[in-house]
Amino acid sequence: MTFYRNLVLMALLLALGVVSLGAYVRLSDAGLGCPDWPGCYGKIAPHLAADDINAELATRPGGPVSHAKAWKEMIHRYFAGSLGLLILAIALMSWRRRRETRGGMGLPLLLLVLIVFQALLGMWTVTRLLKPLIVSAHLLGGMATVSLLLWLWLRESNQPSQAYFARVDHLRTGALLGLVLVVVQIALGGWVSTNYAALACADFPTCQGTWMPAMDFEHAFTLHRELGETASGELLPLTALTAIHWTHRVMALVVTVYLGWLALRLFRTPGYSGMGLAVCGVLALQLALGIGNVLLALPLPLAVAHNAGAALLLSSLVLLNHRVRRR
Repeated sequence: MTFYRNLVLMALLLALGVVSLGAYVRLSDAGLGCPDWPGCYGKIAPHLAADDINAELATRPGGPVSHAKAWKEMIHRYFAGSLGLLILAIALMSWRRRRETRGGMGLPLLLLVLIVFQALLGMWTVTRLLKPLIVSAHLLGGMATVSLLLWLWLRESNQPSQAYFARVDHLRTGALLGLVLVVVQIALGGWVSTNYAALACADFPTCQGTWMPAMDFEHAFTLHRELGETASGELLPLTALTAIHWTHRVMALVVTVYLGWLALRLFRTPGYSGMGLAVCGVLALQLALGIGNVLLALPLPLAVAHNAGAALLLSSLVLLNHRVRRR
């Protein structure tokens, strides 16, 4: 089943690329570069829709549509569509060779359902005009796709070894809790990004010159609302954006402390010092990127790298959980 494993690995690498491309599209304000779905003004490529794009530019020169933004959006869709085809191929192959694969067809079928739902979220992202709840769900769906593909690849690649996994029961609960905390932090980070709250606090470690700025948590975490608006349709206040950003920072501190403690346990467990080093390394990178985004006013390359770093940190926790649970 070497070809099957390689197919899963290819899908995993492509999924990481799609997540990063999605962040690039969102952070460069190209999410509505093509205002319909799945094509661009009904065409398969932006250059075929040049007349429609030019007409939109003539009406709204500073609007969300431009030739560059259309290409960014469509390139992301091309890559996402290719990932969907790969996952379909994985599901079909797992069914045809179900006696040769490990763990049954459950995970490949779950991936297939997830990628279909991701396509729907991608469509709703455009048709619902970047509604924060939908865009955040789309981000989490991308991260879930990466995680499940990584788990599937690890399941198909590794041979069980009793000696390799000797006496690690004490790590299982800790590794699972670490994974949960990272998922929560990624969700909060997505909420920051989709609400454009990254610059609500332009200083560090304080926020607006104080440890406890004025914050509006009620409007900040109302899920069913439009972009930049409260549930009643009023302009979302700065205090709400501040609450979103501040909560993400506090959770970052919680994750840092917990993963630091978990890494110490890994260093003290024979055979797991490498995992401890990997978790610490990616965590340190994420902290540096997060602080850099604040102090440098969210430069696009750094912001995209922060999203990719979140996927890597999540992957390190998925890898750890797989190792401590494998038999």
